[in-house]
Amino acid sequence: MPQFDPELIQVMKSALEDIMMRVPLESATPAAKAYLAECILKAAAQGQTNYDALLAAAADQLQAVMSLLA
Repeated sequence: MPQFDPELIQVMKSALEDIMMRVPLESATPAAKAYLAECILKAAAQGQTNYDALLAAAADQLQAVMSLLA
């Protein structure tokens, strides 16, 4: 399992908080948050370390999370 430095962890948290703001309230469940967090973690594990790239990785999965929860 990759080790992330505290600065990257904070960037990942910010990206997760911001992507959750884009999820409609009725779909903003713990499961949706966990799914999007996993997307961000996977992107970070693949070397994405900046906020915009991590946010984009999660945003790419918004439609998937919405359909999973529908």
